[in-house]
Amino acid sequence: MFGNKILDYKDELLKDLDTLLSFESVDGEKNDECDKALDFILKRAEDFGLTGERTTDKSGHITLGDSGKLCGVLTHLDVVPAGNSWSVPPYALTEKDGRLYGRGIADDKGAALVTLYCLKAIKDSGVKGVNTLRAIYGTGEETGMEDMENYFKGNPLPDMAFTPDSDYGICFAEKGILQLEVSTLLNNATTLSQFHAGRAVNAVPDRAYVMLDSSDYDEQTLMRLADASDGDFEFNYTIDGLMIISRGKAAHACEPDKGYNAAAALVDLISNVYTTRETGSICSFIDYAINKETNGRSLGLKMSDAVSGSLTVNLSSVNIEGQTAKAVFDIRYPVTVSVNRVLKQFKKVAKISDLKVTVLNHEEPLYADKDSELVKLLSDAYESVTGEKAELYSTGGGTYARMLGGHGVAFGPAFKNDDVRMHNADESMDKENFLKHAQICLEAMYRMFTDGE
Repeated sequence: MFGNKILDYKDELLKDLDTLLSFESVDGEKNDECDKALDFILKRAEDFGLTGERTTDKSGHITLGDSGKLCGVLTHLDVVPAGNSWSVPPYALTEKDGRLYGRGIADDKGAALVTLYCLKAIKDSGVKGVNTLRAIYGTGEETGMEDMENYFKGNPLPDMAFTPDSDYGICFAEKGILQLEVSTLLNNATTLSQFHAGRAVNAVPDRAYVMLDSSDYDEQTLMRLADASDGDFEFNYTIDGLMIISRGKAAHACEPDKGYNAAAALVDLISNVYTTRETGSICSFIDYAINKETNGRSLGLKMSDAVSGSLTVNLSSVNIEGQTAKAVFDIRYPVTVSVNRVLKQFKKVAKISDLKVTVLNHEEPLYADKDSELVKLLSDAYESVTGEKAELYSTGGGTYARMLGGHGVAFGPAFKNDDVRMHNADESMDKENFLKHAQICLEAMYRMFTDGE
């Protein structure tokens, strides 16, 4: 099995992983750090005698071979913000209790570096491929995948490709992603002066706070309700009024039920004490249309299909201060459902509060052929390493696979028995699972390069 050869590079791989994780590469917030991460990958490729180039300001690739089919492996070097409640430094590699910790270890820097080392292993072994193998890297996956849109404007789509940016086995279907902002022309709250929560559109916010001009009676009522709720609230008295801090649990927006939405819990709390006029239209809309639901029931969007499962709704962020009043939502809808149906219904409910709805991002669903040559190749590679058949599954997550025109799927790196805490504090992978992924990835890339041998 060729995949075992990656273990020869284990120590060097982990050393480089520590460097790669050190870059705080949050697209839109730390663009210079994104550049450093991409430059590091391309520099290491040069050190290994591989041919790499920066193709756009947010993408690059490394190529091995120049004949046959173009076979791609796509990964991203940007990450979501670290957030709160880490037990280890988020931007470093920490090995503890058999696990590897760091923001991006599972999503997606760990897999990105493994891909580079797989190219090195194939080159060092002197394998003569019949195809062209290309590792493609982006730095804007977490913020809408515009990096890959621009990349493919100047570069060909692979004939077959996979992206190790999900779970094992093979993801043949990805729900549609619709990210929306609701806003008002003026902040019309009379008692609420500030509300802030969330930084990433594709994550459940784990912290929120509100500032209120409240009476003693209201404060006592709020405290009693907080004690009786399942939320975690802190009350502070400031010169600007009462501050309430809400703490929750972060999670990926594609699985919002695995987190606890600090913003939704805070809206629920204050809406039980104050009127719509006092909290404003945004909070009122969140209260009656979302509350703490993640299934879209109150929006009239509860739906599912047999291919990809149920629609989910995540309240991603709230920003109310001065004249600004807006909130952002992340909706993952089933592959057989029309986006127009979802958007029309959302706008219908938002209109009750006279809110403006803006589409921030939309990504069409992915539905790949289960019987394709690619699926067979990946399935065989997985079975050769693990001794088990690769399960075909669908996800609410969004990966570069949906940018590949039906020629690609998501494949790894996380195993479903491993709680990697993607988009959460203490993101980590079991070390043995990380190395097993590296073996599977190399085996798959080797078979693509040699036409499935």
